[in-house]
Amino acid sequence: MEEDDVTAENDPRTAHHDEGFEEQEQTQPGLTSEMTPTPDHGEESYTGSGRLEGRVALITGGDSGIGRAVAIAYAREGADVAIVCLPEEQEDGDATGALIEQAGRRSLVITADIREEQANADIVERVVSELGSLDILVLNAAFQDVHESIDKIETAKFRRTFETNIFAQLWMTRSAVPHLKPGSSIIVTSSVQAASPSPQLIDYAMTKAAQAAFVKALAQEVGEKGIRVNAVAPGPIWTPLIPGTSWPETLPEFGQSTPLGRAGQPAELASAYVFLADPASSYVSGAIVPVTGGNPF
Repeated sequence: MEEDDVTAENDPRTAHHDEGFEEQEQTQPGLTSEMTPTPDHGEESYTGSGRLEGRVALITGGDSGIGRAVAIAYAREGADVAIVCLPEEQEDGDATGALIEQAGRRSLVITADIREEQANADIVERVVSELGSLDILVLNAAFQDVHESIDKIETAKFRRTFETNIFAQLWMTRSAVPHLKPGSSIIVTSSVQAASPSPQLIDYAMTKAAQAAFVKALAQEVGEKGIRVNAVAPGPIWTPLIPGTSWPETLPEFGQSTPLGRAGQPAELASAYVFLADPASSYVSGAIVPVTGGNPF
């Protein structure tokens, strides 16, 4: 391969889909099969090296998007993986479960609504019972929708955003911590919105900022137990959340304003989640890792 070809292949501006997206819309939670183009979760590209051998991970929102990319990476790094999704996402959940098993690991696909407090405790107990332990908790499930202005925010959607992004996160963590041993990790999917909020996503941005505070505070509490707590803050990433956000007219420009000039793919976040879960990162806690295409965090 010529040097120019190698350079072009590694150019982050063109490493993945580098144009906008055609207008499309789904009802949340949305399905991967209805997206054009199909997101890249690392199905063909991620190669593991045993960094998480013998561990058990639980990923909320693990059926699609960032959650699926993390599930693939964790399985190929040697972890057994449980994922949580809504019943409406069963199709995506089963597909992710199959990818975990193709990597030679055990999978557990749990359908539940984490906005119900008891569901979170039940999920954790099932993972520990069926997979034997819990070492990595990835709090990834999220809801967002756009609002023309603050006076147009519907209380029902405001409540759904906080119940999904904040209430469930607290309930799931509260149930999981008693099962986590020294060396375990909790990883939250925050967002660039935590630091650079868009007015149309004001309630979503509020939850993402709260998640950043959660990470920094919890890291101080559970550090004495040998548990690390960190977050990844994605920028514009092509997942079912995007066509499900009621802004189809913006998709032709989605991600184009980043310094790299494009939206990211779920596969491009997987290595950050592996890094934070890897025992080799034993002194990293209370950190927020931005994966934003160059947008400041």
